[in-house]
Amino acid sequence: MKIDELLRRLENVKIDENIDEKHEIAEYLAQILSDDDSIYLFYIIMMKDKKIYDIKPYRKLLESNKVSPNDAYVYVENTYFLEYDSIRYFYPFLIDRYLLPYAYLSKLGFEYYNIVPATGLKYVSMVVRFLNAGRVVVEVADIDNVVINMNLPRLIPSVLGSKHIDNYTVKEIISRFSSRKLFGGYNFDEAQKILDRYYEKHDTSLAKDVETIRDAYNRIFQPYRVVYDLNTKQFIQA
Repeated sequence: MKIDELLRRLENVKIDENIDEKHEIAEYLAQILSDDDSIYLFYIIMMKDKKIYDIKPYRKLLESNKVSPNDAYVYVENTYFLEYDSIRYFYPFLIDRYLLPYAYLSKLGFEYYNIVPATGLKYVSMVVRFLNAGRVVVEVADIDNVVINMNLPRLIPSVLGSKHIDNYTVKEIISRFSSRKLFGGYNFDEAQKILDRYYEKHDTSLAKDVETIRDAYNRIFQPYRVVYDLNTKQFIQA
C-alpha cells in the first residue's frame, strides 16, 4: 500500500471497537505468552492465522517469501517483571515509548531493527507478566485509531516520503513522539512520574492529575483489557 493511500485511509477511518475480535486476541495472547519460554520473546508479530513470530525469525520468513507482510495482524510487546507495579499494571501502553512508533512504521512497510514490514497490522498489544504476583495483563488497541489519536502521520512527515529509514531517523521520531504532551498536558516521562508518586508514594494531592492522565490514556488507546491468573489459569476481573 502506498503511503499517501494509507494516510487517506487513516484520516477517514471510523471508530470500530471490534470487541469480540479484541477479546479473542487478548485472551489468546495471555494464554500463549504465559509459558516460561515466552520470557525470551520481546517484540512479536502475530499473524492472521494466530502464529506468533519473534522479530528476527519473522524477518527471515519475509526474506524467503514464506510469509507475507499483509498477513501480519498484531504487533505485540511481551515483557515481564518480578514484582507488581501499579503503572505497568494499569497503564501498560505507557511503559514503552518505542512500541507505537515501531508498530506504526512497520505498518507503513519500513524496516530497521525492530521495525519490520507488516502492512497488514490491525492491532497493537502490550502483554505484561508479573511473575511473583502470578498475573498477566494484556491490552489490545486498534492501531489505526491510536495513530490518529496521537497524530503520528503529521508528526513524522519527513519520513513518509522516503523508502528508507535509518538509526538517526528512528531516534528523531522516538524523541518527537515521547516529548509530546499527550496525556492531559504531560509527556510519557512526566505522566509516569506523576503516576509513580500517586500509586507508589501515595501522594494523594495528585489525584486530579492522575484522573486526567487516565482519561487521556483511555481516549487515546481505547484498550481492550484482560487479566489472567497464572496459578489458576483463569481470567479474573480486570
